[in-house]
Amino acid sequence: MVKRIVAIAFVFVMTAVAWAILGSTIFYRTYETDSALRGRVVSIWGAPHKQGPSTASYEQTVPKTVETIEEDRKIVRKTQERIVTPLPLESSRVDVALDLEHRRKGLLWYSTYKVAFAGAYTFRNASNQDQLVTFTLNFPTAQAIYDDLTLSLDDSPMPITNEKTAVRVTSRVAAGKAVVLKAAYRSQGLQSWRYDFGGEVAEVRDFVLKMKTNFKAIDFPENTLSASEKRETPDGWELTWTYKNLVTGFQIGMTLPEKLQPGPLAGRISYFAPISLFFFFFLMFIITTLRGIELHPMNYFFLAAAFFAFHLLLAYLVDHLSIHAAFAICSAVSIFLVVSYLRLVAGMRFALVEAGLGQLIYLVLFSYTFFLKGYTGLAVTIGSIITLFVVMQMTGRISWAEKFARKPA
Repeated sequence: MVKRIVAIAFVFVMTAVAWAILGSTIFYRTYETDSALRGRVVSIWGAPHKQGPSTASYEQTVPKTVETIEEDRKIVRKTQERIVTPLPLESSRVDVALDLEHRRKGLLWYSTYKVAFAGAYTFRNASNQDQLVTFTLNFPTAQAIYDDLTLSLDDSPMPITNEKTAVRVTSRVAAGKAVVLKAAYRSQGLQSWRYDFGGEVAEVRDFVLKMKTNFKAIDFPENTLSASEKRETPDGWELTWTYKNLVTGFQIGMTLPEKLQPGPLAGRISYFAPISLFFFFFLMFIITTLRGIELHPMNYFFLAAAFFAFHLLLAYLVDHLSIHAAFAICSAVSIFLVVSYLRLVAGMRFALVEAGLGQLIYLVLFSYTFFLKGYTGLAVTIGSIITLFVVMQMTGRISWAEKFARKPA
């Protein structure tokens, strides 16, 4: 009996090593190509967006006196200096609509989105003279496209000057007058959207930002402000940030929800597969010992191979099918291998009931707990305790000294 247990343990250890190699291979295939694939997604779809407020400023030329020393003589020169004066931003009204559309490359899903941006910014010429003011809207990223881009002053469309990272319009503003700059565009991005107030610590006055999403799983990144108001819609959420006079170093942000990642999921299932095989071997050993069914260590070897076939097939099937379809196919194949094999070894009833049900619980359901993000550990713990209780009740009256006694040759 002891030699038999040692042989079964050897089979288990070798299979666990194979699973470790398989899991490492899956993660290597997933993340080795992630940087290249992410670059391709960015080039096709766009990079993460970080939008800032529009700015307005005017230039003035003022006389300046410059003193220099030449050959022990003080020389005074009169020149002119150009000074850029920003206009204060009195209020901001921003509307953002995020439309999530996942894109798959290799073994990873990427959270891509379409964004419709519209902002109305009120500036005031606080000087006592008319000024030629330049209004600037910086792009949230250079790696994106901007369609239907418009800038208007007091609802009058303005000719736009395009630059690499921004667009500008110029208009004369009367002394003391307030003007409203409206900016709008449609674009595409990846993974997250942010609104930066400008600077490490910025002062924000009369600010309102409204965001609409077509997804329910909203997530605010670290160091960002939570919404002041939330209203759930049939498709997603309507979020509002409202501030009268705010001083902050934080931003407004939204992390787009990720889809279930096939590559990392298959890798984690492979890494934790030895736990499911241990429970299955343990249960099979107890049942066969109680019923006097002879399972040779070679039989355990083929059972381990059938378990390994599930993860090996899953690792390469997720390249071509959805993770749920691949999981269902791999489960059916592995159970078929075990049942069709054990019916020849111990009969159809044992193969279907004890072995088939055990594999369904400890391979299929155990692996499926990895789909339940945040509940995997709890589900495995509960399953382990239930298994322990059942086995303890089954073997409470067994004399293990007799079971492990050396049988006469």
